[in-house]
Amino acid sequence: MAADLLWDDVRELFDPDLMGSLPDVCVPHTSVKDWQDLLDLVVASGWRFEYSEGETVLPLPTAAAVLDRAPGSECPALRVWPYTDMLMIFRFLVAEEIDFDVDLREIQGQERLDQFCAFLQSVGRHLGKPVLMADEGGNPAEYPVLGFAIVSDRVAVVDLPSKR
Repeated sequence: MAADLLWDDVRELFDPDLMGSLPDVCVPHTSVKDWQDLLDLVVASGWRFEYSEGETVLPLPTAAAVLDRAPGSECPALRVWPYTDMLMIFRFLVAEEIDFDVDLREIQGQERLDQFCAFLQSVGRHLGKPVLMADEGGNPAEYPVLGFAIVSDRVAVVDLPSKR
């Protein structure tokens, strides 16, 4: 099976100095059900994970329970390691978008890029939605640099029209 992306073609998108070390990744237009589907995928895939509220590690609750927390309470985080030394940090900000970060220093070289793409594919296929990445502090839903597309069933660089 051919790689979705070739390291030599996209290495700049994984340069922590250019993109920031923690680019923003999201699944737009989601619901509580999509969040629950993500939690189910994490458990079913056997990925190592840790759910926490502040500094307190807790058992994994339902998505509905997490997203129905009291206003002003600390934002829970789900740390997922789909591969050794590759951490994805999901933040339960709103039901309408699944947000997470990845550390670009952990994605260097073709093998790690292939693993990252496989993770994006797993999430996108399971949810039936695109998974988009932007530079750190960027808005992946509006200005993605790459993403998993349902139609092509691949991770690809996003060609955006130049700003005029």
